[in-house]
Amino acid sequence: MGSMASVASSPDKEAQSKPGSRWFTQPFFLGLFLVVATVALYCPVHGHPFVNYDDSLYVTDNLQVRSGINWDTVTWAFTTFDVDAWHPLTWLSHALDCQLFQLNPAGHHDVNLLLHVLNVVLLFWVLLRATGYAGRSLMVAALFALHPINVESVAWIAERKNPLSLLFFLLALGAYRWYAREPRIGRYLAVAFLYALGLLAKPQVITFPFVLLLWDYWPLRRMFASAQESASGTAVQTAMPPRKLSWLVVEKLPLLALSAVSAVMTMKGVRAGAVNVWYSPWVRLENAIFSYAQYLRDAVWPSRLAVFYPHPGNSLSGWQVGAALLLLLAITVLVIDRRQQRYLPMGWFWFLGTMVPMIGLEGVGYQGMQGMADRYAYLPFLGLFIMVCWGISEWAQQRRISTAWLAGLSFAVLLVLTAVTHRQIGYWSDSATLWSHTLQVTNRNWLAENNLGKILMSRGRVEEGMSHFLKATEIYPADPVSNMNIGTYEQQRGNLPEAIARYQKALSSSHDARLRLAALNNMGRAYSDLGDTAHAQECFVAAERLQRRR
Repeated sequence: MGSMASVASSPDKEAQSKPGSRWFTQPFFLGLFLVVATVALYCPVHGHPFVNYDDSLYVTDNLQVRSGINWDTVTWAFTTFDVDAWHPLTWLSHALDCQLFQLNPAGHHDVNLLLHVLNVVLLFWVLLRATGYAGRSLMVAALFALHPINVESVAWIAERKNPLSLLFFLLALGAYRWYAREPRIGRYLAVAFLYALGLLAKPQVITFPFVLLLWDYWPLRRMFASAQESASGTAVQTAMPPRKLSWLVVEKLPLLALSAVSAVMTMKGVRAGAVNVWYSPWVRLENAIFSYAQYLRDAVWPSRLAVFYPHPGNSLSGWQVGAALLLLLAITVLVIDRRQQRYLPMGWFWFLGTMVPMIGLEGVGYQGMQGMADRYAYLPFLGLFIMVCWGISEWAQQRRISTAWLAGLSFAVLLVLTAVTHRQIGYWSDSATLWSHTLQVTNRNWLAENNLGKILMSRGRVEEGMSHFLKATEIYPADPVSNMNIGTYEQQRGNLPEAIARYQKALSSSHDARLRLAALNNMGRAYSDLGDTAHAQECFVAAERLQRRR
């Protein structure tokens, strides 16, 4: 896949000034190709609506966000733990969208796509400047732009935080090379500032200081560098002064302090609103090991992708976990053995390390409910793409494989990925299609049952909708949303005792203020209709107290 590296087999500046150099191999035109290809592929999202999965929480039903950019919204964004998270920059981004586009989903989708396009171009630029290889950098950026695993991060408005945080991550990574060439306090502060903005968008970039250590190893080669060592995997001899490992670690301590602050704020938000879905540490570890292998499979064979994968719980067999662990260990041993190709351990440990915050070891909130998620691969897969593109390109050069043949193979791979991604984008065309597809490709998916049930209910297909709610509670009896919906249905039918029982289940398993407020008010009315004024008053008082806290 990395065949296009041949367009930059010498230092990038020299290649650009070389007489007779083809105009379409220049970085500007390569970047333009990436922009056009990405926009052409994702342009259908412009016509997609909001979906009934967190878009209401982030935009359509969020009065603070809908009010646009003002001082109250800024204050709220930096102090709220709404949706169990702390990401003020993301809230402000959604508020700005509402100010510009109101509730027209086209504008919100366009901003998501714009961020993804910027990330694609930035990735190409950062790799090109660090390594000097335009072709290999182009292929990494193209894989990132066109791979189906990233559809969720682009096509889902509520996932704005993913491309937004990566934007500042890549800017900080590019600024770090600028700092490393000539270390100065002002340049270091620029890196720290961009990293802080990334954390304010989404804490998934919390591993940035560790990524910088990998970046020091390759391609900057500030770590363990020697005069005799060749610049494996780079087309430029870097002018970066080598440093001792201890110095490089100390250099990252201020950035680690930012990571620690973000971790504290993140856990505060998650624990404040986490749903009561808990698995033992051993079960969470088994799922993490198995999920790593599943992500590798999706990188190579991205089929049966879904918006929600239920946590497997205790259902994983010993051989599944064992096989996954052996695969991970085998790859780790291989990249360490081939460490003279520095990009291999760098890319592999980038993938393993940046996935840690999202792999489900903590097991609370959404991570306690799902086994894995496509959006979690948005940053970690960059390491895999680097490994593949640099590895195949060097392998082809050693065997003198024709550049034309390898370029054709690379283009064919991109075409296949484009076709699969186009189909995956189509599943996001509306909520019913999204959840119907999710039910087709996953098993015992209570969230998909619940969300499809809500859509059917809104269309007047009440009995069909109720059947999905009941399936959801059969799979996950404590599901607060399904119990709430069943309770509302039973209350409308006059089955008040059953409605109250469902509301009580919803209250016992949910910390969501909106759901709890609705359940308390509905339960109060149900008790009132039964003539139980004492319990009705208790519900209304509790609802009023909750409303004041909000």
